Order: sequence, then structure tokens, then C-alpha cells
Amino acid sequence: MSNIPLPPAPGSDTHVSLALADSVVSLPGGQSVDELADPAAATSWLVDHDLVPAETVLLEYCQQRLTGLRRHLREVFAAAVEDRAPESGAVDALNSALRQVPSAEMLEYTPELGFHRETAHPLTQLVEHALARISDDAAALLTGEDARLLDACQAPSCDRFFVRTHARRRWCSTRCGDRVRAARAYEKKRVSAS
Repeated sequence: MSNIPLPPAPGSDTHVSLALADSVVSLPGGQSVDELADPAAATSWLVDHDLVPAETVLLEYCQQRLTGLRRHLREVFAAAVEDRAPESGAVDALNSALRQVPSAEMLEYTPELGFHRETAHPLTQLVEHALARISDDAAALLTGEDARLLDACQAPSCDRFFVRTHARRRWCSTRCGDRVRAARAYEKKRVSAS
């Protein structure tokens, strides 16, 4: 695993499901970055994305559930980009995560806030709640206005997804675009020198 910081792909700031799908990335030279490599890293990722409180500590089982959801997200996003049916079970996995948490907000009362509504979930269901929120975001992305803008980075060896910010965008970052342009320039120079 490499600790090379990657700029966030367009759309990952507004779609947590896209951020999760891109939390593992292949890099040139066979390197990879996995933001969920162990339970502590997975906990940090969830905390950084405001999906669990800062004092949360995940166990390996919970980390594996998060990486499992990531695998299914990557499959449904790839299917959407490639205009094909997703592999068996990928959509079911997202729906299963959605069904794990009640969607109705409970009526609460506190002296500070008075009557208010909030989604109640016990501490033991923090991961289920996070997985449901991520799955809900994926469903909204795949069926909403941004669905037609979802794309996969066209740079060789990059496997991130992103939301195109303009029609001609084909790379998830300037870094990937620069790498492709440099490779083209090198190849053109090499061919003209032969």
C-alpha cells in the first residue's frame, strides 16, 4: 500500500458513495492506496465523512462490511458507466444495507432543542446506519441528475469513478490527465525520432 495522497475525484465531495468507491485506487507501477486498509483506517474514513461520531472504534468485522459495500458500489458504478447489468447480488447488497436501518425519524425532546425529529440508532448500529446512508446516496446518484455524468477515469491504471464536471472531461484528476498527455507526447516524440 502506498500513502500517496490523491486529490478527491469530482463528485466525491457531494456523494459519499463515490468517495467510498474511490477509497481504494490502483496507481501506476502496481501500487495501490486503500483508505480502509484496517479497522483504524476504516474508522477514520467514517469519522472524516461524518458518518459516525469521533469516539467510534470499529472492529475488523465492521471494516469488512464496509469494504464489502465498497466492492458492491464499484460494481454498480462500473455497470452504470459501461451501460450493462450489474453482477448478481450487487444491487441486493445495497438494498440490504438500506433495509437495516429504520428510515422514519423519531420524535425527540430535549431542553436545549425542544421537540425535534432525528434518526435514532443505538451505538451498536452505527455501522448499519453508515452503510444505509452510503447506499442511499448511491441509489440517489444512480437515479438522479448526476447519473448521466458518472464516469470512470480513462487514464491507464487508474480505476476511480467521478462525476464529469464538463462533457469533455475523461480523467478523475489533473494528475491523471497530465500523465496521459505526457505519455502521448512521449510516444509522439519516440515515433518521430524513429
